[in-house]
Amino acid sequence: MSQFTKSLVVSPLSDGRTWVLLEPFQYDVGFEGSGDTITVPALFITDFASIPRPFWSIFPQWGRYGNAAVVHDWGYATQTRPRAEVDRIFLEGMAVLGVDAVARHIIYYAVRAFGWIYWAGDRGRKARRVPLLAVHLPDKAIDTREVVMRPRAE
Repeated sequence: MSQFTKSLVVSPLSDGRTWVLLEPFQYDVGFEGSGDTITVPALFITDFASIPRPFWSIFPQWGRYGNAAVVHDWGYATQTRPRAEVDRIFLEGMAVLGVDAVARHIIYYAVRAFGWIYWAGDRGRKARRVPLLAVHLPDKAIDTREVVMRPRAE
């Protein structure tokens, strides 16, 4: 079975919606030791699950599926795999985390139906070389507009 190989270590930013990874985070796709490992680097900024506010009482931004959502955010941000594969990895990761089958399929099908909006937005950011990673974080939680960013590596 697939495996998250490192603990997720994050710090919230003051906007109340985004978090920054303090350490790299890894997920083995397919099965542990498969050789297909996704590494989300330290200083990547995530919003966990991009669930619309009206649904937060049922599916909060960071629930049991949070680790899978970070890997999914990285997949959308980098777009190094096809969108359908990134979404399938998200479904797989939620199963690894023990997310209830009904809940994970509701989230998965919502992502399949509406994720193209975020995918297109990330494609535009990628074309404009908008940074993915923070370079410097002060000692206190900050707004994402105050994070010193570095350009994405190609």
